[in-house]
Amino acid sequence: MSKKKKGDRRTYIGGQAVLEGVMMRGKTAYATAVRDPEGNIQVESRRLKTSKKQKIVSKIPLVRGVVNFVSSLVVGAKILMRSAEVYGDVGEPSKFEKWCEEKLHLNVMSAVSFIATLLGILLAVGLFVFLPMLLADLLVDSGDWLVRYSIGYNLIQGGLRLIIFILYIVAITAMKDIRRVFMYHGAEHKTITCFEKGMPLTPENAKKCSRIHDRCGTTFLFLVMAVSIIVFSVVNWVCDEYLDIFNYGKVVNFLIQFSIKILFLPFVAGLSYEVLKLLAKSQSKILLPIKAPGFALQKLTTREPTDDMLEVAIAAFNRVYDMDEDPSRPETDFTVSKSVKKYTEELKAIFAEKGIDESDAEWLVSLKTGVPRSELAQTDTLIVPSKVRELDEIAGERLTGKPLWYILGTAEFYGYEIKVDGRVLIPRPETELLAENAVKSLEEGDKVLDLCTGSGCVAIAVCKQAAEKKLGVSVTASDISKDALELAEENARENGADIKFIESDLFASVRGKFNLIVSNPPYVKSGELKELQKEVKDHEPALALDGGEDGLDFYRRIAAEAPKHLVKGGTLLLECGAGQAQEIVKLLGKFEYTMIMRDYNDVERFIRAVL
Repeated sequence: MSKKKKGDRRTYIGGQAVLEGVMMRGKTAYATAVRDPEGNIQVESRRLKTSKKQKIVSKIPLVRGVVNFVSSLVVGAKILMRSAEVYGDVGEPSKFEKWCEEKLHLNVMSAVSFIATLLGILLAVGLFVFLPMLLADLLVDSGDWLVRYSIGYNLIQGGLRLIIFILYIVAITAMKDIRRVFMYHGAEHKTITCFEKGMPLTPENAKKCSRIHDRCGTTFLFLVMAVSIIVFSVVNWVCDEYLDIFNYGKVVNFLIQFSIKILFLPFVAGLSYEVLKLLAKSQSKILLPIKAPGFALQKLTTREPTDDMLEVAIAAFNRVYDMDEDPSRPETDFTVSKSVKKYTEELKAIFAEKGIDESDAEWLVSLKTGVPRSELAQTDTLIVPSKVRELDEIAGERLTGKPLWYILGTAEFYGYEIKVDGRVLIPRPETELLAENAVKSLEEGDKVLDLCTGSGCVAIAVCKQAAEKKLGVSVTASDISKDALELAEENARENGADIKFIESDLFASVRGKFNLIVSNPPYVKSGELKELQKEVKDHEPALALDGGEDGLDFYRRIAAEAPKHLVKGGTLLLECGAGQAQEIVKLLGKFEYTMIMRDYNDVERFIRAVL
């Protein structure tokens, strides 16, 4: 055995290439790194759950090879499907899938993964066991030069198996995606070799390393083919010479031989695994002739990777290495691309479970993807991972109870973008009707006052609409809250609205008369503040909500003082709470004319009073 070079270090970490990435597996965990559609490296990691029986089996020669082989097939298939999800979700579960999960407690995708693995095994058996046997039998029937079940017969089967394997590799290499997988396979080998040579794990260092590795699965497959020649030769000879079981017709003898090979495949796999482990432990040149064929085949199944592929492999290696070193390190998940439709449905279900209005989910997805709310249920456009992460973060904050519009920082009102935060109320859809009624009341040269302006949304809508119609209207907005006025002024600047702002307790600091006064004052009864939705009572300013014991304190003051600030024939427009309109009309005795208007839900919501 050759001496270990200075700086060399061994590792149990091995891996496999996946779609646009690499999976690395250590003693206690495995990690899959994938470069997502946006070019970012994502890493998903999982702890290996090993039972006591598995630990015992892992120490039994021959048996452990079979167990590891089957485990690698199953895990490998799952990881391949999982890596594919990063590029797009697997689609909406069908009614059949939902029924299987609900009634049979069966995950259909897991079943599909199992079936795919099984089909892969059947294909391998067909190509590398059945087909070589069939071709070898045809050669036997072609003349007297080859004796059935002889050593030459088994050597020819082995040779045919190897040729079929090489042709298979060459054929699939014609596929662009497979070539990239082979490049990631090379990246996996170079990364492991770089670590074992004691070099810092960088793309520059890994690039210098060989893409051939002792523990490669390709070498294992070659050993399986080589070992199978020896094992099947001995088994065929014993069965023919001593057990005399090949004394039936050609078809029956063929099936008996095929069954025997299938029966001994686990033994062949287990023995090949032990040989691979022994060969991997030594770098002696004496063993090179045995390793050489496997190395040669690796030249076919690996390609020179690019630097960005090496970065992915290194990310996977580092993660699994850290998890092996630190048992407390948590698992991580991919952020996968999802269709707009699927993400919206999932988020609506989560919100509904937590008692949050499903419309918030629709607004969130619509505003962040640019897809109209009305089209969310029909849009299969993919949301890329970075946008999914952004949506997840906002949704997570929304689940804490914070209003969506405070999280987003803006709300749309009457077609204008209004900044909102804890200093002001979030504009309600019904208030747009208040603004609409105000705009309809405008005449050229009017002076307008918006009392309790809050975010300034109504004043901005009136000002902008008047400007578009070139009515020469002047708008003044007031609020008792200095903080609210600061935000209202910012909104006016952002929307290009020329508005005069006054800090005032209703009319206290207001001077002059107006043609139109519009207001949405606080109208919640003091005793009902605690009964409001959590989002409102815990986050929106109480100053903008509390309307006194019966909710009408501000309406009494407005009714008493508004006539002094309205020109003759001027209009007062008010928004109020459900069930308050009739009482407010009684307060407006100084006005010549009053009328009540309803909102979208047919609730008496607005009062128009003409002086």
